[in-house]
Amino acid sequence: MDDIERFFTPRSIAVIGASRNPIKLGYVLLDNLQRARYRGELYAVNPNPGRILGLPTYPSVLDLPETPDLAILTVPAAAVRDVLRECCQKGVRAVVVITAGFRETGSEGARAERELVELARRHGVRLVGPNSVGVINTSIGMNATFAETAPFQYEVGMLSQSGAIATAILDWARSINMGFSKFVSLGNMADLNEVDFLEYLGQDPETKIIVGYLEGISEGRRFLDVARRISPVKPIILIKVGATAAGAQAARSHTGALASTEAVVDAAFRQAGIVRATTLAEFFDYLLCFSYAPLPEGPRVAVVTNAGGPGVMAADAIERTGLTLARFSPGTAAALEAALPEAAATANPVDVLGDAAADRYQTALEVVVEDPNVDAVLALLTPQRVTEPERTARVISHLARERTKPVIAVYMGGDAVSRGRDMLDEARVPVYAYPERAVRALAAMVRYSAFLRELSAEPAAARTAG
Repeated sequence: MDDIERFFTPRSIAVIGASRNPIKLGYVLLDNLQRARYRGELYAVNPNPGRILGLPTYPSVLDLPETPDLAILTVPAAAVRDVLRECCQKGVRAVVVITAGFRETGSEGARAERELVELARRHGVRLVGPNSVGVINTSIGMNATFAETAPFQYEVGMLSQSGAIATAILDWARSINMGFSKFVSLGNMADLNEVDFLEYLGQDPETKIIVGYLEGISEGRRFLDVARRISPVKPIILIKVGATAAGAQAARSHTGALASTEAVVDAAFRQAGIVRATTLAEFFDYLLCFSYAPLPEGPRVAVVTNAGGPGVMAADAIERTGLTLARFSPGTAAALEAALPEAAATANPVDVLGDAAADRYQTALEVVVEDPNVDAVLALLTPQRVTEPERTARVISHLARERTKPVIAVYMGGDAVSRGRDMLDEARVPVYAYPERAVRALAAMVRYSAFLRELSAEPAAARTAG
């Protein structure tokens, strides 16, 4: 773990290939580190004397006044080996190679990449990349990437075999005020791979949920062993692609990753307790739900809606995903009948009618969430003339904070509900635009919760043998 810790808690960072040109990666890396208010020492390495972003330049890493804990290489591919050799001479132990143009380009690039690894290992240096976007540790203000968006500090750790996918996720998360603890763009994984960082994040006290994008798995047996150790204490949500013939070929041309078949991946992930997403939409939906909602104790869902159609859609989705519509206790049914208008539907789904203001939602939600036959609550809202999306968002947010059952919102519509949706995001309540997406995310949580219960019921000897 000490090898990887150097990438996330460096006391000093050298950007080698620092540039005065704002469109060059060497400028963007340095600028991102300063904007994030990195609290360590920063060095700009550039052969031309002067200053870059206020920092004095040094012609090479060998000329630095100290040995940096981390070196980030943005030099052209042809120069990477020589610069890495200088890093080895200086005693640098952790290097991120941003530069592309290695294994992903063909046999010559693969040969050059092997030479980098051989050189690094002779000198005890660990590498991230090449072809990496960089690394982030929000707790020390370190955004050592060329991503457009810097994340807020939060408890989600992310690893990715695609830099572009990772930067898209960072940008999406920022838009809904979700943050990350650690982030690593793995690039070609010439040295350190996804298993190394999965293991690290599993032990990181600042990370409570691990997410990732994978095109291939480097060490299948070790990957599953590490995941089995982590998944009982931290959810692991992975989007795994490249399992079709076309996807596998694309993955090989992208980073040289090896892929597995869909059936193999599904079976292995289930056994290891990994929550698998097959699309980015699923990935985002799962991340939202796991980050903000407590785990449900079972599959029984109560639906509260102000329109019949969305309630039917939710009911269909609940059945298709293996969940069940909760059967209310007699006390719940009586309380709903007493509190709601005569025309309201008090069976599940509960239809509070199109003229429902926030107080009617509050009444229905507070009744159903207390029912012992309910494991999770789905609050659906569509914009009617008298609907109060913002006030209802406050009601849902308060309920979600005060209860140990997951309360998930579905705000269907556009401009009329956008402010209410933003308020739910700010309150860290999972909110979706469509019932099916909310139910699918809830179903993933239910499966993970069932995995944990089954695991706790196994004899200790059986778990160890697995």
